[in-house]
Amino acid sequence: MNTMLVRCLLCLCLSAATVPVAASSPGSGLRERLQQAREASRRERPVAVPAGAVAIRNVAYGADPAQRFDVYLPANAKHAPVVFYVHGGGWANGDKTNPGIENKLAYWLPKGYAVISSNYRMLPAARPLEQARDVARAVAAAQKHAAEWNVDAERFVLVGHSAGAHLVALLGADPGMLADAGAQPVRGVVSLDSGALDVPALMGLPRVPRLYRNAFGDDEKDWVAASPQHRLRRAALPMLIVCSSERRFPTAPCDEGRKFARKGATLGVAMQLLPEDMNHGEINRDLGAPSEYTNAVGRYVDARVRGR
Repeated sequence: MNTMLVRCLLCLCLSAATVPVAASSPGSGLRERLQQAREASRRERPVAVPAGAVAIRNVAYGADPAQRFDVYLPANAKHAPVVFYVHGGGWANGDKTNPGIENKLAYWLPKGYAVISSNYRMLPAARPLEQARDVARAVAAAQKHAAEWNVDAERFVLVGHSAGAHLVALLGADPGMLADAGAQPVRGVVSLDSGALDVPALMGLPRVPRLYRNAFGDDEKDWVAASPQHRLRRAALPMLIVCSSERRFPTAPCDEGRKFARKGATLGVAMQLLPEDMNHGEINRDLGAPSEYTNAVGRYVDARVRGR
């Protein structure tokens, strides 16, 4: 297995920045190290919160223990807009507290935003389409608490990375899924380096990593049902498609993003593409850290909550 493929598999399996991994013995192989990293990514960890902010942990939006989200409120919240974040992890791993959340809190909370970071049921308990419905249920539950938390139920923006980017793109492409869950309309979507915008095209490639087979199965009807490209409709939400210009396997996410945006243009859906010379993990981890990349995403989110 070549170095580039190993790197891609690590990024796709974890879909987060740096997840602490226990030291391995000299004889342990790649498979063991990957399994350690996956297990580490599923553990809830402490999250540092900016001074004056309030954290509300593990709010339930369903009966399953995985159906929980964390709420981070700015100091003196008053009708705060909400960045609703969905973690990655290959639809089977990851947690709402994975590294990278602190940068997002440090950036958006001082700007007067609330940040909500949500878990969802993962494989094998729930396939991606049902995971997207979990996210929709979480959004609806959070909006119902809006008055209690002094946030604005009408100014939510969905942000997701990797598998989470696929889930929020799916909801953005077909916002009827949000309405079916009882959610009010949201202002827009930021998809951070999804590799599954066109699921049938992905699954038809000669080499498809097992994580995609595990997620989407072998039935073409399921591929279409879970494909943002195929669910895209005229009522779709405005979206910012962030993509790694470095990544090429199993697809080039910027090429996928361009195709998605072209279809959006034919339907009158406002989409923007933001290629970044960053790897898959950096696109998530570094969002919120000082950079022009963070500023560009921040400007987009600001414009959406202001109704532009």
